[in-house]
Amino acid sequence: MGGVVTAIILLVIIIWILTSCIKIVPQAQAFVVERLGAYQGTWGVGLHFKVPFIDKIAKKVVLKEQVVDFAPQPVITKDNVTMRIDTVVFYQITDPKLYAYGVENPIMAIENLTATTLRNIIGDMELDQTLTSREVINTKMSTTLDIATDPWGIKVNRVELKNIIPPAAIQDAMEKQMKAERERRESILRAEGEKKSTILVAEGNKESAILEAEAEKQSAILRAEAQKEKMIREAEGEAEAILKVQQANADGIRMLREAGADEAVLQMKSLEALEKVAAGQSTKIIIPSDLQGIAGLATTFKEVASGK
Repeated sequence: MGGVVTAIILLVIIIWILTSCIKIVPQAQAFVVERLGAYQGTWGVGLHFKVPFIDKIAKKVVLKEQVVDFAPQPVITKDNVTMRIDTVVFYQITDPKLYAYGVENPIMAIENLTATTLRNIIGDMELDQTLTSREVINTKMSTTLDIATDPWGIKVNRVELKNIIPPAAIQDAMEKQMKAERERRESILRAEGEKKSTILVAEGNKESAILEAEAEKQSAILRAEAQKEKMIREAEGEAEAILKVQQANADGIRMLREAGADEAVLQMKSLEALEKVAAGQSTKIIIPSDLQGIAGLATTFKEVASGK
């Protein structure tokens, strides 16, 4: 009975040993394997077997890009302003063997290297330049860290400055400066608005005056044309009236001739026509050459009418 139990125990131990020797490496990972304390190899993704009691998985390495956020570090600018800056480093392990044996604590090494690199860069820059040169600082730090961490099997993809925290006094001064700058811009915008408004009003008045003058000009032209048209029509009416009077007189004289009237009657009718013409608004009167004879005839008729 005791032999059976011992056999079962031995079988369980053997199965456990064989199971522990079978390893599956997941995706985006790598296992660093040592044999008798020395580096044996690096296992990639898939199924692997190790020799019991001889091989050992020294380190499991994640090959995905990783992010580490470091605490704020005190730095001093070129103009002797102390501020605190915290950084975020994006890195990726490219060589598991170098990562396992290159440095004792890679993350701590990166943190210290980041702090010293940041102090060196900020030490050559003034406060205002530091606050406005994030991209420049990020690029310089990324390049420096990538070169320094290459022997450790680490590639630094990028570095970002998360926060730049200046002293409280500097923050108050910056806020006052920003407030003054905003007020200045507001004053400039207000002045520009008033200037544009004044210009628009002046242009409006100018256009209004031009339109009024143009309208007055057109009105004067229309009035002159209307007056001219009126005078033309009045002149045409007077000419037509004179023409009709003359035509009537001519018709009367013709009728008298056809009726057999003598020369004296005809001269009297001509005198009456002359009187009507003289009573008009014409400025030029044509007087017959035999006016004396007509006057004598008129005197004779007057005497006959008075009974002398």
